[in-house]
Amino acid sequence: MKLFNSLRKIFSRWPEKLAPGSSRAERGRYGEDLAVAHCERELGYRIVARNWRHKRYELDIICWEGPVLIFVEVRARAADALVSGFHSVDRRKKKVLQRACKAYINQLQNRPKHVRFDVIDIAIAPSGEGTVHHYGNVPLFSKHYTCQS
Repeated sequence: MKLFNSLRKIFSRWPEKLAPGSSRAERGRYGEDLAVAHCERELGYRIVARNWRHKRYELDIICWEGPVLIFVEVRARAADALVSGFHSVDRRKKKVLQRACKAYINQLQNRPKHVRFDVIDIAIAPSGEGTVHHYGNVPLFSKHYTCQS
């Protein structure tokens, strides 16, 4: 299976290495490209939207895994950063993401029964290689939250 995945990465269109001296926007775009590729190929998610915006809120990736709607926050950081991407999603950021998720859900005609929030942490090495770390089902909503109204 590892051989198959290695060959698939070689022959499929994975984002290339990040160029040295890249801007913050380029690093973010590279991280999101890696995260989308990981979601589609490794996790089997169906991508619905990227960089969805509502007023001042933004959701990086919105996707489906069967009947579950998944919101994915992507955090691209240097591999030697003091705070990992996962831990950089603090209480304040979670509140903003929660508002954005609710705004997205409210604009849907058919609201999902199940919603999940994931964080994908991209550790970018000095060589420009990105390593993907996926954290599934990160607590964002209260356990009594429902999308149905």
